[in-house]
Amino acid sequence: MTTVMLVGATGLVGGAVLRQAQSEARVARIIAPTRRKLPPHPKLENPLVDFEHLPADAPWWAVDGVICTLGTTIRKAGSQDAFRRVDRDYPLAVARLARQHGAQAFALNSATGADPGSRFFYNRVKGEVEEVLRAVEFPSLTIVRPALIGGDRDEFRPAEFVAMRILRLADPLLPRRYRIVPHERIARVLLEAAVTAPRGEHIIESDAII
Repeated sequence: MTTVMLVGATGLVGGAVLRQAQSEARVARIIAPTRRKLPPHPKLENPLVDFEHLPADAPWWAVDGVICTLGTTIRKAGSQDAFRRVDRDYPLAVARLARQHGAQAFALNSATGADPGSRFFYNRVKGEVEEVLRAVEFPSLTIVRPALIGGDRDEFRPAEFVAMRILRLADPLLPRRYRIVPHERIARVLLEAAVTAPRGEHIIESDAII
């Protein structure tokens, strides 16, 4: 039985991970630190936190694996610096603390095109977070790189909405790696990685998410 930490539980993919983990027999406990309260569940421990000031000595850091689905948009964050803080600095802070308390596995929801040397800011930040997480040296590190994520978000993202409409029309003609990926499938891959903790680093590109 596994204890899993889920960071980003209030988002589209994170919410799917939470639902799947709650019904997964191999998961005994779910630690989901959030800024706002989640609906209660027998498996769930939901500490309310400020990601700018995480409690380093909290006992709930002692988990087997971590799933990180944290992410925002520049529009919502307000600036590139704020975006980088949410998408790179917060996951790194969580990874370091969980690893210090003995976590063996880390599964990250990243993005297609992630590259620290990219000229595109979004892809560059996604590549940066992958790079800094490698330095934390988890025995098991899984990086999932979906293309556009399919599902109904609570927040409206105009650019994503337009891209989704276009890609849905073109979907039969597109290579698999560029097709819309259902958020439930991404969640399943992330949860499986955290539970099974395969040794080494594993990068799962969009066309391999099943």
